Amino acid sequence: MVFDTFFNSIFGWSIALSPLFGIFVVSLFLTLVTTLIYKYTTKQEKLKELKTELKGLQTQMKEHKENPTKLVELQKTMWQKNLESMKHNLTPMLITFLPVIIIFQWMGKTFSPFGDIFWTFGWLGTYIIFTLILSIILRKLLRVY
Repeated sequence: MVFDTFFNSIFGWSIALSPLFGIFVVSLFLTLVTTLIYKYTTKQEKLKELKTELKGLQTQMKEHKENPTKLVELQKTMWQKNLESMKHNLTPMLITFLPVIIIFQWMGKTFSPFGDIFWTFGWLGTYIIFTLILSIILRKLLRVY
């Protein structure tokens, strides 16, 4: 496949050092690219505002947990805010979906022969662990909401 040659030329050096390091490098690259796409294709101010409003609604829900009528009203508002937030995140999700699927196919072919890479995790589990950690770090550093 054309992509195999392309991705091997970009990431092959890191895999040659260690499969674990190779997955780390691919995870870092993908997480950085997707984080930057999210940052520049969403309205960060609006997402920050929505996040703040959702935190406020959660606090109000805790205060009114004995009042079912008020609780239902707050849940409806929270649902609307979550839906609005999801709408903002749809564009970057669509932009990153196909490239990530293509890279995942390459990763499966490349890393599956190594078996367990990190403790008892295969390539996918290792990728997920690295991505979760790197995503938190990069989102904080780049101020992505």
